[in-house]
Amino acid sequence: MTSPVLQTVALACERDLRLLFENLDLRLASGEMIQISGPNGSGKTSLLRLLSGLMQPTAGEVLLNGQPLHDQRTELARNLLWIGHAAGIKDLLTPEENLSWLCALHQPASHEAIWQALAAVGLRGFEDVPCHTLSAGQQRRVALARLYLDSPPLWILDEPFTALDKQGVAQLEEHLAGHCERGGMVVLTTHHTLSRMPAGYRDIDLGKWAV
Repeated sequence: MTSPVLQTVALACERDLRLLFENLDLRLASGEMIQISGPNGSGKTSLLRLLSGLMQPTAGEVLLNGQPLHDQRTELARNLLWIGHAAGIKDLLTPEENLSWLCALHQPASHEAIWQALAAVGLRGFEDVPCHTLSAGQQRRVALARLYLDSPPLWILDEPFTALDKQGVAQLEEHLAGHCERGGMVVLTTHHTLSRMPAGYRDIDLGKWAV
């Protein structure tokens, strides 16, 4: 069996004095994609935040490359890329400025690389306009352009298809599957039914670990 890059051991999460799930064991190895599903309120976003080191578990632990996640705070940005449900960009900055700032967290990107990434998500010609002038779908594309730059192998994505049109959805599906087929890893939540999945795809229904 391939050694997992990301692993949870007896993980439990409590929010607002309510235990959402417990005893969750998860393993993610190179080339795999895990879709986290479950009913509203089952803790899907909370789980992604736990896997990204943005929250601490109520019980259990998260391991990254065999070591506790909480011991690798300075290494996280070089090991995983988190894109949340919100676009996470600054309205007053341009797409290029946003990506330059975000990439500085792990791997500074050149002007040319950023413009190529923006072109890849259909934003050629919008590189230097303030993001508050862009539509919701275009702002989402700015955030997703990070996936077209030199990025960490592990992508953790919360509802990445939000606000995308049909063409954008198909392109992102293809890109995520291709990332896994090249040895990368993806953990995501989505209400969208995926039509393009890598061989290492599986679904984890958090409802099975509900308390």
